[in-house]
Amino acid sequence: MLKNYKKGLFLFIFILFFIGCSNKDAIKEYDKPALYWYKNIIESISENNFDKADEYYISLRSEHLRSPIVPTATMILAQAHIKDKSYVMADYYLDEYLKKYASSKTIELAKFLKIKAAFLGVKDINRDQKLMIDTLKNVDKFTKEYPNSIYRPMVDTLKVRLYMAQYLLNENIARLYSRIDKDRASKIYREKNRKSPLNDADIKAPKESFLDKIFN
Repeated sequence: MLKNYKKGLFLFIFILFFIGCSNKDAIKEYDKPALYWYKNIIESISENNFDKADEYYISLRSEHLRSPIVPTATMILAQAHIKDKSYVMADYYLDEYLKKYASSKTIELAKFLKIKAAFLGVKDINRDQKLMIDTLKNVDKFTKEYPNSIYRPMVDTLKVRLYMAQYLLNENIARLYSRIDKDRASKIYREKNRKSPLNDADIKAPKESFLDKIFN
């Protein structure tokens, strides 16, 4: 319930931002056919103007809520924001799609893209630990629900990389506690790694940047 409230509040603030925008490029058009808004969304994406594409989407959805074009536009914007590395916005559009427009044929793709966006959204393993844990849970749900999915190889790869990140993070924390004579705390994190699907033979700490090695 709280999650839905937060998403609704996010959309409300998002819309208010554009309504109150005084930018000279702000959209001043209204009462246009659905195809008009859709074409402008595609054109804005092709120009890498994602803010304008989002504005056109608001107009499309506001004026043509039941149009069959809306689901397509929603998915296109989700994938465009992933490509633009705007993962929070991508996740928002994917949630909208799953909640309102997904069919049995497209729900699998949408769930896979949510996992992909979440994985790519991990920028700092120290700050994004919860995101990593939540993404692993969603990976497990996906593989159970779609064991023969065409996206399964990619999902499995993301899963291994997330486990690698967790393993190395736990090891780094354990070493830190050892250096300051916090042996009990160190053992807790090494115990977590003993329960990990990975082991010392599976991974080695990278010589290059940790994030560059794991997430690129």
